[in-house]
Amino acid sequence: MTNANEALNYAESIHALLQQIETTQMDKIQAAAAGLAETVASDGIIYTFGTGHSHLIAEDVVYRAGGLVPIDAILEPSLTGHQQVHKSETMERVEGIAEVIINYYDFQAKDALVIISNSGRNAAPIEMAKIAKERGCLVIAVTSLSHSQGTTSRHSSGMKLFDYADIVIDNQAPKGDTIMQLDGMDAPIGACSGVTGLFIMQMMMVATCQTLLEKGIQPPVFRSGNLDGSDTYNKAMMKKYAGRIKIW
Repeated sequence: MTNANEALNYAESIHALLQQIETTQMDKIQAAAAGLAETVASDGIIYTFGTGHSHLIAEDVVYRAGGLVPIDAILEPSLTGHQQVHKSETMERVEGIAEVIINYYDFQAKDALVIISNSGRNAAPIEMAKIAKERGCLVIAVTSLSHSQGTTSRHSSGMKLFDYADIVIDNQAPKGDTIMQLDGMDAPIGACSGVTGLFIMQMMMVATCQTLLEKGIQPPVFRSGNLDGSDTYNKAMMKKYAGRIKIW
């Protein structure tokens, strides 16, 4: 059994993945930001969607300090794993559920959809991308190409998430989503797609705000609810999008 500091080894491995994202994915992140800025400028909504643990990444950019106002996370309870987590693993493989969700949210061509799916192989994220694209929305995928290209699709079409996305951002997670193998353990540990996914999403949001400023548009963002006066400010910002964003 090793006496190495495996927590530190994990941190170093994560730092390496984040560096890979910086050096290999910035063009994709900037392209995504340009598209999202156009969505905001056109008074569209940026939808985020992820099943299982990926819903945490979708939720992270919604209604928070420094976050863009017109973002709506699609948190379908049967898919998120908030409750009965194994059920969400089953439901994400069911074909047809995505169309029901999209119809409920009433996607418009001026909107954008960011889909987070590490494997990119299950029916719900695949169909969300396909249908949103058919409706004229910009579709951005945050996924592991190593995993997605290294496994078969679970959708009857044989397609995967990256097949339908306009922009594909690789989260650099290896197949299996773990980066540590400890002596004495049979199974690998150290999940990484959550960390890299959050990193990508926040970089994309910052780049979107920068792009809006370059267009001469003041980015509509929330202030921390724990700062004095923020409630009044945030409510005023939300008024413009009332009725369209369902998570509020």
